[in-house]
Amino acid sequence: MTTSRPLRIAVAINPSASFGRGRTVGPAVVQTLRGAGHDVTTLVEPSFAELLDSAREVVASRPDALVVVGGDGMVNLGVNAIVGSKVPLGIVPSGTGNDMARGLGIPVGNTEAAIRHLLDALGRPPRVIDAGRVTNEGDERWFACVLSAGFDAVVNERANLMRWPKGKSRYNLALLRELAMLRPIRYRVTLDGAAIETDAMLVSVGNNTSLGGGMKVTPDALLDDGELDVLVVQPLSRIAFLRIFPRVFSGTHTSDPRVTVYRAKRIRIEADGVVAYADGERFWPLPVDIEAVHGALRVLAPAR
Repeated sequence: MTTSRPLRIAVAINPSASFGRGRTVGPAVVQTLRGAGHDVTTLVEPSFAELLDSAREVVASRPDALVVVGGDGMVNLGVNAIVGSKVPLGIVPSGTGNDMARGLGIPVGNTEAAIRHLLDALGRPPRVIDAGRVTNEGDERWFACVLSAGFDAVVNERANLMRWPKGKSRYNLALLRELAMLRPIRYRVTLDGAAIETDAMLVSVGNNTSLGGGMKVTPDALLDDGELDVLVVQPLSRIAFLRIFPRVFSGTHTSDPRVTVYRAKRIRIEADGVVAYADGERFWPLPVDIEAVHGALRVLAPAR
C-alpha cells in the first residue's frame, strides 16, 4: 500500500461514541484523513448490527482500508466485516479495554499518536495476522483477541452492564462482585482431537495476550503463529483466586501449578450454563468450536 495517491477509506465509528469521552475521536480521524487528501466514507449507524451490515457492504466495494474507531467491540465488528477479503483493518482505540490495539503496538490513551500511527501505517504494507473462527450450530463468527468461556466470561458480562468505573477498574470491580458466587465448572475441552474432562474456574482462548484492559490471560500468545493459546485454571478457593489474580496483569500467573496453557489449532469447549464471549462481545452459550485461521486478517500495524 502506498500513499502516493489518495486512498479510499471507510471509517466506522462506535454507535455509542456520541456519548462520553470518545465522542470527538471519530470526527478527528475523518478530518485528519481528509486533510491528508484521502477519500473518506464515514459509517455511522444507530446499532452495532446495522453498522456491521454497512461495513460489510463497503468492504465488498474493495476500499483501500476499513478503519474502526472505538474499543475491542469495534475491532470485533471490523474483523467480522473484513475477514475473507484483502481489505486491511485500521484501529484508532477509544474504548475501555483496547486490548487488540495494545497487542498490535498501536498507541493507547493518546488519540493524536494513534491517528499519526494510522497515517504512517497507510504508507506501509499491512501486517498479516491470524483470527479465530467460532461456530455454533451452523452459525459463524470471528474474533482476533481472546475468547472467554468461564468465570472470565461471567465477569465480562457483568462488566459490560456496568457504566462505572471506566477502564480495567470496571473489570476488577465486576470480578469482586462475582467472587461471591465463585464455583468450579465441569468442562470437556477438545484440543486438536484430544479430549480433556476437568473441573475449572476459567477457560480462555487467546490469539492475542490480554483482555479487560491489560489482563494478560495468555501472555505468550502470538498473533501470527497459526495456533491459539488455551488457558485452563483448575478449581481454587476464593483466597487462592485472589492471590493469583493480581499476577494476571504481569502474566506471571501461568507459573502456578494450577494454571495450564495448551496450544492448539482446533478447540471445542463444552459446559453447561456458560456463555462464550470474544473480544468483549457476547457470542453463544457453549458448546462452541474454535479454529485458528492462519493469515486471515490484514491490519494496519507495525510488523513484529
